[in-house]
Order: sequence, then structure tokens, then C-alpha cells
Amino acid sequence: MGHVDHGKTTLLDAIRHSRVAEREAGGITQHIGAYSVEINNRRIVFLDTPGHEAFTLMRARGARVTDIVVLVVAADDGVMPQTREAIDHAKAANVPLIVAINKIDKANANPERVKTELSELGLTPEDWGGHTVTVEVSAKKQTNLELLLEMILLVTELGELKANPKRGAFGSVLEAKIDRGRGPIATILVKDGTLRIGDNFIAGSIVGKVRALIDDRGNKQEEAGPSSPIEVLGLTGLPQPGDTFQVVADASKARQISMLRQNQAKQKSLGEKGGRLTLESLQQQIDEGETKELPIIVKADVQGSAEVLADALGKLGDERVKVRLISSGAGAINEGDIVFAAASNAVIIGFNVRPDRNAAAMAEREEIDIRLHRIIYDVTDEIKKAMAGLLEPTVKEIQVGAAEVREVFKVPKFGAAAGCLVTEGKITRAGGIQARLLRDHVVIHEGRIGSLRRFKDDVGEVKNGLDCGIAFERYADIKAGDIIEVFTQEKVAATV
Repeated sequence: MGHVDHGKTTLLDAIRHSRVAEREAGGITQHIGAYSVEINNRRIVFLDTPGHEAFTLMRARGARVTDIVVLVVAADDGVMPQTREAIDHAKAANVPLIVAINKIDKANANPERVKTELSELGLTPEDWGGHTVTVEVSAKKQTNLELLLEMILLVTELGELKANPKRGAFGSVLEAKIDRGRGPIATILVKDGTLRIGDNFIAGSIVGKVRALIDDRGNKQEEAGPSSPIEVLGLTGLPQPGDTFQVVADASKARQISMLRQNQAKQKSLGEKGGRLTLESLQQQIDEGETKELPIIVKADVQGSAEVLADALGKLGDERVKVRLISSGAGAINEGDIVFAAASNAVIIGFNVRPDRNAAAMAEREEIDIRLHRIIYDVTDEIKKAMAGLLEPTVKEIQVGAAEVREVFKVPKFGAAAGCLVTEGKITRAGGIQARLLRDHVVIHEGRIGSLRRFKDDVGEVKNGLDCGIAFERYADIKAGDIIEVFTQEKVAATV
């Protein structure tokens, strides 16, 4: 994992060619998205995360698929946004992390600066007295690749990462597809146990019996042991990427589990108990002993606000439930935050920021609880009341419309007016309507519209796709590219 253009794919290719080709061990191709290498008579399986859509889906569903994360950081670029995101993912999944400082062959490479930036994020290198394994490598020059592989083996030994090949197979679905000639096929990673032809299994809510096992070279196998990526034939349907794959004693037991999971999925789709963690459901889950901590992701308009809010929330909690801060940062709530919240079943707290359009749609699909505030005390009070089961009626926001500012004009009465194009819904000045000004998805101002014009005429509303002029009451700091949203609010009783 790591930031774009830091050399993840190049490093994977270098490892595959240097180790697999010379030992003729055979590699898992892009067909499966994983491959194995052999070193010191031991095998390491790499999941090819770049471009592997199933990996994102697995993280989004909270599947702990990998045993170790190799974080690739370019020595000439340092820690970047996706680097921080990868670190947060590894911490949330409680997976050991090894840092590969890549591109040390470049003239402007500065590995020490990378180590300093990592230390600031809580990853102090071992040679600086910390606990994070770092290896300086060059994928292009194939420098220290064997050392990196040896460090991976060392971390597995220290973490006592072991599997029992004598038990029934247990693993995760990497991807699934329908083959016209062979029917439903699932590519799975066996994490523990051994999968054999004839085994009854369940993958998510899909049952089946292993009819064939196909390895990376297209050869049929009789069995697949721990850490083996393999294609399985014999499913009755398509499981989801990230679903748990497990061998069961008999077919009737598999069908019972399948029926139970299908019923749970139906209940969740109907909005019954069993969905995502929300502040409303927190007290009920605490009472039933289901929740011991409240995972939270904090996004704020500036880094200083994020740090203050993270510190305040981190001090909350009692003997029944603790607040666990997953991550905090500055900027709009984006799709990466939603994926992260889905992976860790977290609640997102937005302070003076809004989710962008794609993130809002994704949050609705994934049923992620997003709480938006402009006063820091309101945030801490809401969390306290949620833990005490004393949530007051929540305020539900109903968006009426949005407009993009194309040009700004000076006007005597209001100071400035915005020439806008209505992009969603309608812009209106009706009673109870409020308006906010967004700049890069950060809330700049909230108030009321003082003037709404269509050409030279005062109007009550302007519909989607039309131009208009908008001026705020007692506010004039408007710039081209800003977004104006109009909305209403209604109180919804908390359901604890």
C-alpha cells in the first residue's frame, strides 16, 4: 500500500521477477491479483493491491485479509496523503506494518526525511529506537529486495503468525465471477486450514461443495493449504468480495447458516437491528453488551481544529464504552473517509466541513452515520448524551438546492452579489429556508439569502439549470467557484 507513483507496482514486479523467475516457483498472475515467492524454503503470498478493486471492497467490509502491510514510501517524495490513509487502514485492521523506503537510487532521495515524517505519525524506525521495521530499497536497481523479504519473514516469526493445515479451511473471498462454461467461480485466499475437493463450504450467504480447485497456472489441484490463493468451483451463487469463506461439517449445516445470514441481510435492508453503528443505536448496543468502544473519524476545516476536537473526544468515555479515535484530518469528507468508516464501523464527525457529492451518496449506500457541527461543544455534548442514552431529537437537514458561483459583482446594498448557475433542485427564499456558502466543501458562512434575482427581476425561486443572482444578508466574501446550498431543517426524535 502507499501513495500513487511511489513505486508499489514496480516493487511488486521486481520481487516477482527476481525471486520467482530464478527459482521457477511460478507466480500468481494478474488473473488472480496475487502471487507467491519463495525464500529460505518458505513462501510469501503478496496481494497485488494496485488496481485491485476487490481489495478496496474487502477493506470497506472490514475483512482482515492480510497478515502484514508493506507501506511503500518514495525516498524523493516522503509521506503523502495516501501514505497516511494506508497507515490508518493498517492500524484500524490491527495489522503489522513494514515500511519499504523506495527509490533510494534517485539523486534527490532523502530516506532520513522519510523516517522523520514517519516518526511524527507514530512510526518510529527501529534504527532510531522505535518498533517499526524500515528497509531502504530500489525497485529499479533491485536493491535490498531479499532483505525486505527476510524482514517480512522475521515479522511473521515475532508475531507468531501461524496456521493449522489439519483443520477445515477458513479464508476470504478475493473476487467472484460467472463463467459461461463453469458457472459461478470464487477466487479465495485460504488463511487457515486446508481446502479439499468434496468439502462443503459457505461463503457469505452462498453455499456450495468444492468440485474443482484451480491454481494460478490453470492446473487442477486436489487441495489448497494456508496462504493459498485459489479458484473454487461448485458455488450455488456469487458471494461478495470480502465475504468469509469457511468449510462446514455437512451440507445441512451450511444451508442453515446460509438461511440465517440471508434473514439477517433482509432485516438490515428493512432498517431493523443489525445495521451500522450509529449514535442512536449506541445505547441499545451497550445495554446488550455488543459495543465496548465507539470508533470515530474526525474531519475539520483546519488541522488545528481537528487536533483540538480529537483530543476532546479522546478523553470521553466511561466503564461501559470508550471512544476510539480512528483518524483525524483537515478537509472535506471524501470517499476515502467513507471507505475507512465502513472498514472500521466508525461514526464520522464533521466540523465546519461537508461531504462532497460522491461521498454523501456513498455514505447513504454504506449506511455510515455522519454528524456535522459548527460548535465544538455541541460535538462533545452529543457524544456524551449518546453514551448515556439521552440523545435529544436530532436535526435532519433537507437540501432544497445548490448553485455554483460563476461571477461576483459589487452591489451597493449587499456589498457583493453572485452570478450563479443552479446545479441541483431549486434556489428559493421561502420561509424557513437557510443558506450556506461552501469553498472547497468547507463551510465559510451560514445565513439567509437577502436577494434572489432572475435577470433584473426579484423572484421567489429559480429552478435547476437556470442562471440567477444571489446576495447574502450581511455577508459579501464570495468568490467564483464557491457553492451556495439552500436547505431546511426538521427535528427527528432519537430512536434509542
